[in-house]
Amino acid sequence: MSLIYKGQNLFIDNTSIKSIAKNNITPFYVYSYKKIRNNFQTFSNFFKRVEPLICFSVKSNSNISLISELGKLGSGADVVSEGELLKALKAKIKPNKIVFSGVGKTENELKLAVKKRLLLINIESESEAKLIDKISKKINRVTPIGIRINPGVDANTHSKISTGRVDSKFGLPISNFLRFCKSAKKFKNIKIKGISVHIGSQITSVEPYRKTLNILYKIIKSSKINFEYVDLGGGFGIPYQNKEKKIDIGNYSKLVKKFQKKIDCKIIFEPGRFIVGNAGTLISKVIFIKKNGKKYFVIIDAGMNDFMRPALYNARHNIIPVLKSKKKIGGKVEFVGPICESTDTFLKYGNFSFLDENDLIAITNVGAYGSTLSSNYNTKPLASEIVVKNGKVKIVRKRQKISEII
Repeated sequence: MSLIYKGQNLFIDNTSIKSIAKNNITPFYVYSYKKIRNNFQTFSNFFKRVEPLICFSVKSNSNISLISELGKLGSGADVVSEGELLKALKAKIKPNKIVFSGVGKTENELKLAVKKRLLLINIESESEAKLIDKISKKINRVTPIGIRINPGVDANTHSKISTGRVDSKFGLPISNFLRFCKSAKKFKNIKIKGISVHIGSQITSVEPYRKTLNILYKIIKSSKINFEYVDLGGGFGIPYQNKEKKIDIGNYSKLVKKFQKKIDCKIIFEPGRFIVGNAGTLISKVIFIKKNGKKYFVIIDAGMNDFMRPALYNARHNIIPVLKSKKKIGGKVEFVGPICESTDTFLKYGNFSFLDENDLIAITNVGAYGSTLSSNYNTKPLASEIVVKNGKVKIVRKRQKISEII
């Protein structure tokens, strides 16, 4: 995490949160460029013997400025919609570094992807392959595709972010995949160049990845196709709470290197959370504090519309005060938002640093699936996004005006 206290005041890198809040309406997202760069370089270093193409998962954070900064560091993009594709292109990511994934791409989305000559369109059904072939034929083009398989591996993560089990909507089951490989010759306007797999998100153990590599190896041998690319997806977990374990990426990289030697292919990764998760913080103001029975409710101006993960996945994100106090509130504390839903709650504490109304708090590790999952529920404007880079504070998405919604 890029947050540290200097005395009682919370800083992101060397910039005080209080000084950023003076000029910006809460709630707002603030990102550390230094942390994003360090995370990207850490990931690259782990896999340097593999020399993968790293395609940042745009769904985790689709701010154009952040995608552009990652592009300058050498990243490509993994996109799942027309909007994400257009954002990646606007951020100057080259088409030959873009992979288009997703289970339900529309005809218009596929037309755009074919026209832009992306590195791969990862298909997830036979019907999608037929449609790409038809679109490509019309403009006399052969389009490179990857085939996403469903390996039937349970990643032992939250059920709502697990994507590799047999009963999941994603990818082709192994038997369908092998059948498709045999019949693919009849499609003259697509070329199978890759095989893709993504088993879930927030994975903190190497074991599901090991199983997946073993299954992939057998499937590739059975298919009798020389795949130029093997897209291993992402899903690398980060610790959200102090005692949570980290994934041993060094160990995983050794497994991937062995796999690559046997298959002789270019590896693609699609990390999102690992790159941006711990680089983002949501700053919010305390509106009211009220005592109901034995519990203090701290009502903040950030709601589930601004940050959906706790309501959607029961995700636990630590909350810290922007101004630390030696005094304590002295009782049970629950941080809740202003939205008219019981699920608009963030975290409970047995005790907490003393807070007053109008004080600021920071919700930590929100760089991934924070702003991208936000909405206008209750007709609330989307929060601004700010990047701290080399001591400079830059707004990279302005706060939405209510008039724009209306």
